[in-house]
Amino acid sequence: MSWAFGATDRQLWRIALPMLISNLSVPLLGLVDTAVVGHLAAPHYLAGVALGTTATNFVFMLLLFLRMATTGRTAQAKGAGDRLAILKALAQPLALALLAGGLLSVLSPLIIPLLLQISGAEPQVQQQAAVYLQWRWWAAPAALANLAINGWLLGLERLRGPVLLLILGNVCNIVLDLYLVVGLGHQVAGVAQATLLADYLMLLAGLLLVRRELARRGFRLWQLLPQVRGELAPLLRLNRDLLIRSLLLQGCFASLTVLGGRLGSDYLAANALLLNLLTLSAFALDALAYGVEIKCGQALGARRLDRLQAYWRAACRQGAMVALGLGMAYLLWGHHLLALLTDQPALLALAQSYLPWHWCLPLIGVWSYLWDGLFVAATDGRAMRNSLLLATLGFALALLTLPWLGNHALWLAMSLFLALRALTLAWIWRYRHHAGRALLPDPALSRAN
Repeated sequence: MSWAFGATDRQLWRIALPMLISNLSVPLLGLVDTAVVGHLAAPHYLAGVALGTTATNFVFMLLLFLRMATTGRTAQAKGAGDRLAILKALAQPLALALLAGGLLSVLSPLIIPLLLQISGAEPQVQQQAAVYLQWRWWAAPAALANLAINGWLLGLERLRGPVLLLILGNVCNIVLDLYLVVGLGHQVAGVAQATLLADYLMLLAGLLLVRRELARRGFRLWQLLPQVRGELAPLLRLNRDLLIRSLLLQGCFASLTVLGGRLGSDYLAANALLLNLLTLSAFALDALAYGVEIKCGQALGARRLDRLQAYWRAACRQGAMVALGLGMAYLLWGHHLLALLTDQPALLALAQSYLPWHWCLPLIGVWSYLWDGLFVAATDGRAMRNSLLLATLGFALALLTLPWLGNHALWLAMSLFLALRALTLAWIWRYRHHAGRALLPDPALSRAN
């Protein structure tokens, strides 16, 4: 079995395993949210949380580049042995995160009604979503700053920090969920309040970890401030491409909720249950993608393409095995998992009718996560943006089958979307390889570091 679990495979798993454990706490939180609200009296509570969560993820995850760009830049700086670049790799994204988060919080009374109107959901569902969003969006500065801090710690391969932060935040969130919703009866507002408190607790703990890591390198926390200045154009160009990518990605995922809502609140609630399975797969497979980002980013910073190729082959081997295991688990036990999330028979039966899509989605999606990891390592936002443009076009074309296939068309579109993301990035890599142009970091971005 050495061919399937060699030295590079073990190095990837040393990163992926702790990230897998911490990542699984994120969908676990989603499962608890769903289960707590799913056992309330009516399905519009669950539909409202689903709509509110989708709107939040759509806006917050537009700024996911704060994590992705930070990880790639930091890993390259570590591979190159550049201490000052390591400092700058955190300072600039952290400043952007706090600024963007503050603006979202202040502008939330204007943005939230617009998002709910676009959703087209039933009035009862919109009312519950508004309650959720009014509380949840005050966590924006903390949630976005946490993305930058986690990306920086990951790029330095300080895995214990992100793992502890995720577990701390999600455990606190789950405990507060049960206390505020079940104990105090705050219903939908309690779910949002729990997340708000947990996000700020994570930020406080994250800043303590940053201070300790900077002290190890002979820096003080206040020394981040001067590093905010400098050549920002390459970073902003990278962030622009990743922002477009995130916009397209979140738009496709949000459409599952929006179009499901237009089919009816029962379909909206059923898709909310099924999205938990998709999220579970994504976070499990993303653990290996983190390994690709870190180890391949370091290899690129050191200009060692032989190491890059070795880590990539290992990631493909391990990713295929994990995806196969997830598909088999959903085939054998998916209906039991859905039954844990709701006790409403009609809703459970409706969700189970779309479960076969999730037997295949891990095997389709694993390659998109791994390819994303490689291009994050190379800080190549343009390629990631272009892959999402093509994948979104495929997603939109698949939606043309909606009048005939109904809700099945949404899951067909998602399957095609994941497949096209991977195929496009694979083609870009193959083109560059055969053209003799290796996948190397952006020279302008390296100078900015």
